[in-house]
Amino acid sequence: MGSNDRLFEVSRRAMLSAFAAFTAFPMLLHTPAMAQTAVTDPLPSWNDTVTKKAIVTFVERVAKQGSPDLVPSAERIATFDNDGTLWAEQPMYFQLAFALDRVKALAPLHPEWKDNEPFASLLKGDLKAALGGGEAAIFQIVTVTHSGMTTVEFDQIVRDWIATARHPVTGRLYTEMVYQPMLELLAYLRGNGFKTFIVSGGGIDFMRVFADRIYGIPPEQIVGSSGKLSFELRDGKPVLMKLPELNFIDDKAGKPVGIQMHIGRRPIAAFGNSDGDLQMLEWAKGGAGVRFALIVHHTDAEREWAYDRTSSIGRLDKALDTAEAMGWTVVDMKNDWKEIFPFGSK
Repeated sequence: MGSNDRLFEVSRRAMLSAFAAFTAFPMLLHTPAMAQTAVTDPLPSWNDTVTKKAIVTFVERVAKQGSPDLVPSAERIATFDNDGTLWAEQPMYFQLAFALDRVKALAPLHPEWKDNEPFASLLKGDLKAALGGGEAAIFQIVTVTHSGMTTVEFDQIVRDWIATARHPVTGRLYTEMVYQPMLELLAYLRGNGFKTFIVSGGGIDFMRVFADRIYGIPPEQIVGSSGKLSFELRDGKPVLMKLPELNFIDDKAGKPVGIQMHIGRRPIAAFGNSDGDLQMLEWAKGGAGVRFALIVHHTDAEREWAYDRTSSIGRLDKALDTAEAMGWTVVDMKNDWKEIFPFGSK
């Protein structure tokens, strides 16, 4: 993990700022046997630890008829971070991998890139040197890959990429790098009257392409970073053009703001994995009544990755201390999850 940290010594906020300027399975991959098991155990990939019990206890308190803590279904809002919470985020954010692949695809149209950074280093395969330019370099990379096209064109580009792109370590499709226990949790909550939302620092337009198919979360329930758009007529037909201008960063203190702007209700449950999710969890827990906050702690180096306080990707430091001090639920991935990915170990 140390080499990965050195490779991506660039702030999360810089990365999100760049992505935001341009972005932006109803099926649970269960076998029939697993579906039958879920009748009696809605969370079959979770070990029977205090973490699983805390989840079930909370859901029964707020959703079971006759409970003194019953919450009206309209108020059963649950928000989930995406990177590192619903799917993996190592060795780099998947949207960054998309941007890098787009640079390679566009290179034949830009012969000048062979002499201009950060593109020259990227095309030579020297990612460390390319990202060494920090925020300015990332801004340039994302500019050429996320703007200057319609929203429909961007949607198709992402759709084509996500259908074939594979993770550099596992060789799996990125859409397979989802956490089976979290897929079950999403289904469990929805089965108990919850409305589930993604609230992520990733690009809203990027996530909307695949979130419904992978997580069962429709486009209107995605809150993310975004860039500005412009309405234009192209050959007499209306289009929305993606502009190289920042609209909103949905990270850290921006997450409660994004929740208010897009959802209009304070969640009663929030799920994250890093310091970028801290304010969202604080916002959820700060309301009246029974509330729930959960952090996914990456502790399994064998089946996934182990990282927290010193990682440049998904750093979990202050949020972990807050969770311990406030009594929030913390998933110990190694001990709480029977399975991590739908396909098994990495």
